[in-house]
Amino acid sequence: MSFSSGVKEELAKQIGLARHCQIAEIAAIISLCGKVLVSPEQEYSILIHTENEVVARKYFTLLKKAFKIGVEISIGKSKYARKSNVYSLLLDNQTEALRVVKATHSSAMLQNDCCRRAYLRGAFLAAGSISDPEKSYHLEIDAATETQAQKIQEVMNGFELEAKIVSRKKMFVVYLKEGAQIVELLGLMGANISLMNLENVRIFKDMRNSVNRKVNCEAANINKTIHAAVNQIEDIEYIRDTTGLTGLTPNLKEMAEVRLDYPDATLAELGTKLNPPVGKSGVNHRLRRLSELAQELRGNEEEKDYD
Repeated sequence: MSFSSGVKEELAKQIGLARHCQIAEIAAIISLCGKVLVSPEQEYSILIHTENEVVARKYFTLLKKAFKIGVEISIGKSKYARKSNVYSLLLDNQTEALRVVKATHSSAMLQNDCCRRAYLRGAFLAAGSISDPEKSYHLEIDAATETQAQKIQEVMNGFELEAKIVSRKKMFVVYLKEGAQIVELLGLMGANISLMNLENVRIFKDMRNSVNRKVNCEAANINKTIHAAVNQIEDIEYIRDTTGLTGLTPNLKEMAEVRLDYPDATLAELGTKLNPPVGKSGVNHRLRRLSELAQELRGNEEEKDYD
């Protein structure tokens, strides 16, 4: 089972105790995977189409609890995926359909936080998906119209989320890409087990990234130290082969000899080999002075060659 399917299975088990919350969730499901049909005789019916059995079961259960209405579920084959089923639920009783339409279009439907959470739960069940958190953080809900997408975005952002909308293949997609915000939304919808699973992945990934950063930093420092040591030895060998080390000051001569004797030593280790011992800054100063002398000698050699 994918992570997204697991979230939906968990949300399908969450039934709001209050009738107004159940109605809010029904409204979201009808809006995103259903339609209200009106005949020429002004008779109402409601049709739900979904390829997700979880959505069909949840809608059926919510109608039973909120309105004491039962509907028949018909199952067919998807036009786009032969192995997939399509679940159709038709409420064609005029009186009952009108009751549902009036309730789900009430201006007071989303006044309470609990109802807004139920609405988001229904929206995600009907048309949402979430990527495997091991790979990336991305949650989205597809809407057929921009108005539907803006309503979902408004409800999400009312909980201080930062949902955005993008147009994709005739659809309007409401999405979140921040791990922390996806965790927050899962909590709002009632998917607490999925929330904990995602949090565990986030913690592990953060730890792994932290370790990788430290390893990369240490590797970069080691490479930098090795490169510096190679350059120092090359400069000292150039001085030795050009003018000799005997012409150096005692401190520089000792420093040059110690560096040649201990090519892999760090600055701190080199300092302990000197007599008397010298700190890292002192060692660095002497090695820099040797490098400057080598550069001066190279410059002189170039001038002679030019002459």
